[in-house]
Amino acid sequence: MRLAGRSAVITGGSGNIGLATAARFLSEGARVLIVDRDAARVEAALSELKSNSAHGLAADVTAAADSARYAAEAQRLFGRVDIFFNNAGIAGAVAPIVDHADADFDAVMAVNARGVFLGLKHMLPVMKDGGSIICTSSVAGLRGSAGMPGYVASKHAVVGLMRVASIEAAPRKIRVNTIHPGPVQGDMMRGLETGMAPANPDAAHDLILQRMRLGRYIETKEIADLVTFLASDESRMITGATMVIDAGMAG
Repeated sequence: MRLAGRSAVITGGSGNIGLATAARFLSEGARVLIVDRDAARVEAALSELKSNSAHGLAADVTAAADSARYAAEAQRLFGRVDIFFNNAGIAGAVAPIVDHADADFDAVMAVNARGVFLGLKHMLPVMKDGGSIICTSSVAGLRGSAGMPGYVASKHAVVGLMRVASIEAAPRKIRVNTIHPGPVQGDMMRGLETGMAPANPDAAHDLILQRMRLGRYIETKEIADLVTFLASDESRMITGATMVIDAGMAG
C-alpha cells in the first residue's frame, strides 16, 4: 500500500473530491482526519467511509481559531502529519464583475484563499519533514472565466500561496503542489451549470463538454488518483508544480 502508516488531513473532507480522496487514502493504508464546516456532513462521511482509521472534525476553514483547532486535533491523533490535502472550496455565484455582489466575492475569497492560507499557516508546524501538501486550485486558477470573478481570483491566489509555501517548506523537504481540475462530476458543477443557464442547465453542460477534448466530465476517483500520486513517494521530486487534470480543456 502506497500510504501505509501515514497520516493525512483533508479539508472539505465531506465534499465529492474530499470524500473520494479520503476513501482512496484509507485503501492505501493511511489514517485520515476529515475536516468540514457541517458537523452532520462530517458524521455522514465517516459513516460512509466505515473505517476505524477515519476521524472527523467540524471546523470552519475561514476562522483562524478553527484552523488552529483542526491542526491541534491532527497532532493529537497522529503526532505528526504526513499529508495535508488543503482542499476546501466553494464556487460562488455566477455573475459578471459589474453585477457581482460584494458579499459573494468576499465569501468565495474567504474559503478559497483565506482558508488555504490559514491551512498552510497552522498545518506546516505539525507536518513531518518530507511530507506532502496538496492545495486544490482549478483550471480557473490558470486562466480566466467570464462570470466568476471571485472563483477565478481565489483560485489564482491558491497558486501564489503554493509557490510561497513550496519555497519556505523546501528546507524541511516538504513538497507543496496545486491540482487544477476541470469540470468534475458532482454538485458543484451542477450548481455552476444552473448559474450559467438557469432555464436550461443541460445546455450549459453540453457547451462545457465541447471544450473538453476527452469528451466527458472528470470523475472524483480520477482526482483522488492524482492526489494520491502527489501524496506518495512517487512524487518525491515534485514541488511548486501546477498539476492540471482537465480532459484537455485548458490546452
